[in-house]
Amino acid sequence: MSGAAALSLQRWLAPLVLGALVLLAWEAGVRISEVPVFVLPAPSMILAAGFEAGPLLLSSAGHTLRLTLTAFVAAVVGGVLIAVLFTGSRLLEAALYPYAVVLQVTPVVAIAPLVLIWVGVDNASTAVVLLAWIVAFFPVLSNMTLGLRAVDPGLRALFRLYGGGPWQELWRLRLPAALPYLLSAMKVSAGLSLVGVVVAEFVAGSGTSPGLAWRIIEAGNRLQTPRMFAALLLLALIGIGLFAALTWLERRLLARWHDSAR
Repeated sequence: MSGAAALSLQRWLAPLVLGALVLLAWEAGVRISEVPVFVLPAPSMILAAGFEAGPLLLSSAGHTLRLTLTAFVAAVVGGVLIAVLFTGSRLLEAALYPYAVVLQVTPVVAIAPLVLIWVGVDNASTAVVLLAWIVAFFPVLSNMTLGLRAVDPGLRALFRLYGGGPWQELWRLRLPAALPYLLSAMKVSAGLSLVGVVVAEFVAGSGTSPGLAWRIIEAGNRLQTPRMFAALLLLALIGIGLFAALTWLERRLLARWHDSAR
C-alpha cells in the first residue's frame, strides 16, 4: 500500500474507531449507572426510536433539506452577484456593505417573529428560507468580494494589454481566480443554511413547519428523548453530507491547479 493510500485509510478509520469507542462507552455508562431514559438514552434506544419513527423523521428530514438547499442556492447566487457589483463600483460597496454587515450580526431569533408576521403564519416555509438566507448570505459575499479583488495586478495588466474588456476580464480572469474563495465560502454557507433553517423552524414551531426542528420540539414536549436524539442524528448527517459533497466538488474543480484542494 502506498503512503498516500495509507494516509487516506487512516483519515477514514481514525474517526470511525473513535466514534465506535465513544458509543460503546456511552452505552455501557448509561446502563451501568441506570440513567433515566428521558435524561440520556443509550445509543441502542436512540437507534430503535429512529427505526420506529423512521418514515416520519425521514419525511421531516427531506423537508428540512429542501429548505436548506433553497436558502443555500439563494445565498450563493445573491452573494456572487452582489460581490460582482461591489468590485465594479466602490461607491456601491460603500453604500451597501454596512447593511450586509447589519444583516450578518443581527440575531435570527430576534427578527424571526417579525419575518413570520410579514410573510404570514401560513407561509412559514418562506419565512424559514428567508431567515436561513440571511444567515448564509454574508460569508459568500465577503469571500467572493475578496476573491474578485485578489487577482494579481500583473495578470490584469497583461489581460488588458491583449485587449481584454471589463466583461472579459470578469469572466475569464476574475471569476476563475475567485473560485477557491467561493468554494470555501460555500462550505461555510451550507452549514449556516442548515443552522438558519433549524433556528427559524424552532421560532416558527407551531406545527406549520414539518421539519426536523419541529419534530425535536414535539418529542421534547412529550419527553421522548430517544426520538429527539434520532432527529438530531439526522440533522448531523445532513450537515455532514452537504460538507462532504462540497468538499468533493472543490477537489474536482481545483485539484489540478490549486493547492487549496489538495
